[in-house]
Amino acid sequence: MPAATNHRNIVGVNAETVTNVSSTDFPGHWPGEDHSWNIKHFRRTFRVKFYRNTPLLSQFDLIHTDAAIANTLRRIMIAEVPTLAIESVYVSNNTSIIQDEVLAHRLGLVPLRGDKDALKGLSWYLRGEDSAPREPTDEDTIVLHLKKTCERNPDAKKTDTDPDKLYINHNVYASDIVFEPAGRQIKSFAHDPIRAANPDILIAKLRPGQEIDLTMHCIKGIGQDHAKFSPVATASYRLLPDIRIKKPIRGKAAERFAACFPKGVIAVREGEDGEKEAVVDNVRNDTVSREVLRHNEFKGIVELGRVRDHFIFSVESTGQFDADEIFLSAVGTLKAKTINLKRDIYKMLRKQALDAKRAREAENPDADEEDVMDTQ
Repeated sequence: MPAATNHRNIVGVNAETVTNVSSTDFPGHWPGEDHSWNIKHFRRTFRVKFYRNTPLLSQFDLIHTDAAIANTLRRIMIAEVPTLAIESVYVSNNTSIIQDEVLAHRLGLVPLRGDKDALKGLSWYLRGEDSAPREPTDEDTIVLHLKKTCERNPDAKKTDTDPDKLYINHNVYASDIVFEPAGRQIKSFAHDPIRAANPDILIAKLRPGQEIDLTMHCIKGIGQDHAKFSPVATASYRLLPDIRIKKPIRGKAAERFAACFPKGVIAVREGEDGEKEAVVDNVRNDTVSREVLRHNEFKGIVELGRVRDHFIFSVESTGQFDADEIFLSAVGTLKAKTINLKRDIYKMLRKQALDAKRAREAENPDADEEDVMDTQ
């Protein structure tokens, strides 16, 4: 494991303590040593390695970076990648047992999906300065409709007790939400219309005579404003575990040693002499439970730790965008933030220089004339 060769890069995990946790001023820097920033060195050492990538789940590693960068990407994925969600619910009729505000809240948390390019092309809905809402348009608002009425099944037997046999339309699912395109949306969402990302989400239960009839307006937003706009169900990372076997563990002890770790972490293989021996197989599966440190027979034989600059990410999408697309969007957002910060710093430094120049001229307005007379 290349990252684990440098011992000071390992966060030690003991039975009851954690050692070597102090961070440095910036990634890869230690006091008294020259670690000047070098873009070539960063490009050579920094890596992103995907281990699993499906539309709803991505598991990848960020290698040779700092916790500040890893956590920044995690927070951006949660709070700053824009998505579409239900913002306003206009209830025409609701005779179910669920109150209007509770029903509206449940609808707001239903993840939506549709044509990705069209979703990204939606404009932001800008609210007016006064309390009156601004008129929505086809460029910034998606309209959905939900209408469901429960009736008795005339073919049901008197002895039936199953609601599926007794009633018609007694369950209201997310699949019952209907997209009503307007204007340019008719063309942009023609091949992939707006719908629930998970059609089996149960919204409400009805009984004969009860009805839900409502219209929903969806807008673009970010998780920083409300959790319903967050594109991820979970976005987390952990440090890569580090397991070092200092002395050979053989025989029955090897099997007991392997039992102290989750399945797949430690493998028991036959050595050259035919005796079983414990070896580290896949440290990614380890949860660092410290179970092995409870056994005296392994005391001083094994060292546990975590690699300080190796982050294992797990990103689970709610369905509107693929998990890897969310990560790439977060990288783009971080890049834009750094560009804006660099521009603002330049403006600030320029303003400070101009203010200092004006201050000098105000303190000594005749300095330029004296310099001219001295020259003559």
